[in-house]
Amino acid sequence: MRSSIRNLLLLVLLLGGSAALAEPASEASVRRLLEVTQARALLQQVQQQAQGMMQGLAQQSLRGKSPTPAQEAAITRMTARMVALIQEQLSWERQEPMYMRLYTQTFTEDEVAGMLAFYETPAGRATIEKLPLVLRQISQESQRSMAEMGAQLKAIQRDFVAEMQAASGKP
Repeated sequence: MRSSIRNLLLLVLLLGGSAALAEPASEASVRRLLEVTQARALLQQVQQQAQGMMQGLAQQSLRGKSPTPAQEAAITRMTARMVALIQEQLSWERQEPMYMRLYTQTFTEDEVAGMLAFYETPAGRATIEKLPLVLRQISQESQRSMAEMGAQLKAIQRDFVAEMQAASGKP
C-alpha cells in the first residue's frame, strides 16, 4: 500500500513538475525571436502612428479655424514636444528591456524555439509581413463599426429619454 502511494506521488511529481522544470527562455533566443519577428520595426511603426495621431489631433483641434501666427507657432511647439516624448518613450532602447523581461518570464526555451522555427518558414515570414496590415485594416473597420454603433446608441438614448419623460408625465 505504501509503495503504491509512493509511486503515485512520484508519478504526480514527475508529470506535474515537468512544466515547472521547463527551462525559461534565454536572452539570446528571445533576442533572436525579436529580431526575426521585426519587433523593433513594428515598434517604429507604432511610434509613427502615434506621431501621426498627435499631429492629426492638433490639426483637428482647429476645426476649420484659421490660427493666428502665434497660435500656429504654439501648435507647432506642442506637436514637436509630443512627438519628442513619443519618440523617447517608444524608443527601442527604452522598450527592449521590457520586451526581454516579459518574453523571458512568459515563454520557455522550447516555446521560443518553436516560434523561431515557425517564423523562419515562408508562412511565418508572411505572417510577420502581413499581420500588421491585417491588424491595421481590422482597426479601421472596427472604428467604422464603432461610429455606426455610436449613432445607434445615441438613438437608443434619445428613445429612452423620451420614454422616461412620457412615463413621468412631463413633455
